[in-house]
Amino acid sequence: MGKRVSLFVTCIIDQLFPQVGMAMAEVLERVGWRVDFPEAQTCCGQPAFNSGYPAEARGVARHFLDVFRGAEYVVIPSGSCTSMISRHYEELFAKEPAYLEATRALIPRIWEFSRFLLEVAGVEDVGARLDSVATFHDSCHGLRELKIKEGPRLLLSRVRGLELREMDPPEECCGFGGTFAVKFGELSAAMAKTKVEAILRTGADTVVGIDSSCLMQIKGVLSRAGLPVRTLHLAEVLASR
Repeated sequence: MGKRVSLFVTCIIDQLFPQVGMAMAEVLERVGWRVDFPEAQTCCGQPAFNSGYPAEARGVARHFLDVFRGAEYVVIPSGSCTSMISRHYEELFAKEPAYLEATRALIPRIWEFSRFLLEVAGVEDVGARLDSVATFHDSCHGLRELKIKEGPRLLLSRVRGLELREMDPPEECCGFGGTFAVKFGELSAAMAKTKVEAILRTGADTVVGIDSSCLMQIKGVLSRAGLPVRTLHLAEVLASR
């Protein structure tokens, strides 16, 4: 047993934002951890679970537990996927004792990326530099289910050249919500517009978050409006030199 982490990169990062997974691995290696990527991984089951298909979600969740059963730590660049595993798998497997036991054994080893850096690796300064004015978006699952708020800001405060400015209001949802954005398109778009207006009021040139799904939603509005504000996952910022 050593300082070894297994990465669960999530569906959206695997398919759309692979640079986030690579940035996370780079940061973890930089602070002294050995990184492995179990290639059999797929999804945590959240899309099916949130859409009201628990049987389908259970099938995906069983596979996740089988793949990561032997991991020392599982580090995840997403508040929503971390929350799905650590808070909802017990509900999914309430009537399956073997997988319920596997869930309870694995939960203490499931960590969202920023929290892992601070609470397990014990580092605040990873040697990053990014000359930028940034604002931080609190994603709903990270903030409300995992209570992640000050940690990412602390990590960002140690990035050389970075000025962090808070949004007002800082904690409003971006409107993505997975299938919510599809089922309630007009409402989702209105929420995203409000979020972007708050971002613009800060004068920031970069929006940082811990969930690529939220950043994708925000980036869509920014891009369509032709606004010169980029979106970066926290891992990408911390990987910058």
